[in-house]
Amino acid sequence: MNGLHLIADLHDCRCAPGFLLDAAQLEVFCVDACSRHGLTVVGRLFHAFRDAADQPAGVTGTVVLAESHLAVHTWPEIGSVTLDVYVCNFSGDNSGRAHALFADVVAAFQPARLETKEVARGHLSS
Repeated sequence: MNGLHLIADLHDCRCAPGFLLDAAQLEVFCVDACSRHGLTVVGRLFHAFRDAADQPAGVTGTVVLAESHLAVHTWPEIGSVTLDVYVCNFSGDNSGRAHALFADVVAAFQPARLETKEVARGHLSS
């Protein structure tokens, strides 16, 4: 259970507005980023939402990794994103890969403001 969980709220994202709305584009980027940083993609699901007027309204996506997951949720109406990167360190330390992936995804959204948290997971107290 030893792992690292990186969490971020990205505000006032300055990326192309379509990046917050296009599930297919976001999926390709996230899957490629995971692979580029040495993580093992075993599944993926990205869903584009539509509002009451049938207009694009954001994306929720998850890349399932052998090491755990990446999750992203876009809020285009307020230019924001929530990001989650979690890796297990059972068979080896994946912390460096997680930090690199996290930085890559944050940079793609170009937030003006960023709130992050880093949580060590699964450490049993003695």
